[in-house]
Amino acid sequence: MKENTTQLYLIPTPIGNLDDFTFRAVKILNSVDVILAEDTRTSGKLLKHYEISKPLQSYHIFNEHKTVDQLVKRLNDGEVMALITDAGTPSISDPGFLLVRECLKAEIELECLPGATAFVPALVKSGLPSAKFVFEGFLPHKKGRKTRLEFLTTETRTIILYESPHRLLKTLDQLAEHMGEERQASVSRELTKLHEETANGTLTELKTHFSQKAVKGEIVIVIDGKS
Repeated sequence: MKENTTQLYLIPTPIGNLDDFTFRAVKILNSVDVILAEDTRTSGKLLKHYEISKPLQSYHIFNEHKTVDQLVKRLNDGEVMALITDAGTPSISDPGFLLVRECLKAEIELECLPGATAFVPALVKSGLPSAKFVFEGFLPHKKGRKTRLEFLTTETRTIILYESPHRLLKTLDQLAEHMGEERQASVSRELTKLHEETANGTLTELKTHFSQKAVKGEIVIVIDGKS
C-alpha cells in the first residue's frame, strides 16, 4: 500500500445539517497539524460538535493572497493542513483555488474529499435535465452583469446560479427579461435545514411566489437551457 504523502486536504463541510459529514473527514481533521478555516467562529461550532481539537487559522478571500506563499512554505517544510469553508466544498464559490494552484506548482501532494455542495441537490430536485449543466456561481453584482445574462440566453445546458436572498427577486426579474417569462426554473433555499424549500415553475411564477414572503437562507437557482 502506497505511503500517504498528502500535505493538504480539502474537506467539504455541511451546508446546514451537521450530520452531513463523513467519518473520513472527521478522521483526517483529527490527524492534521492545523485547520485552515474561512471563519474560525463558524468552523469552531462544527469542530466542537465532532470533538475535534486542532489549531485553527483564518483563511478567507480577504487574506488568501497575503498568506498563500507562507502556507506553501510551511507545507513544504512538513506541516499537514486541512482547508475547510463555512459550508460546502472549498474552491466552489469559496476560497481554495489559489492555494490549490500554488500547491500544484510547488508539487505538494493534496487531496479533495467528496462531500456537501449546494448545487447538486438543487439540480436533482429541480426536475430539469441534469445530464449536461453549467455552474455559473454568483452573477456579477454590477459591472458585467447584463453582458453575462445576455450570454446565458443562448446556453442550451441547464444553468445553475447562486444568489443571496435580498437579490433573488431582482435576479428572477432579469432572468425573465432576458430568457422569457415562461422559461422553466427552480429555486432552492435553506437546503438540508429545518425550513428547506424548493419551488419549481416558470420564472414569472417563481418571482410571484417569492414576492409574497420574506426570503431567507442561501439560494440556488436552476434554469432550463434554451430549447
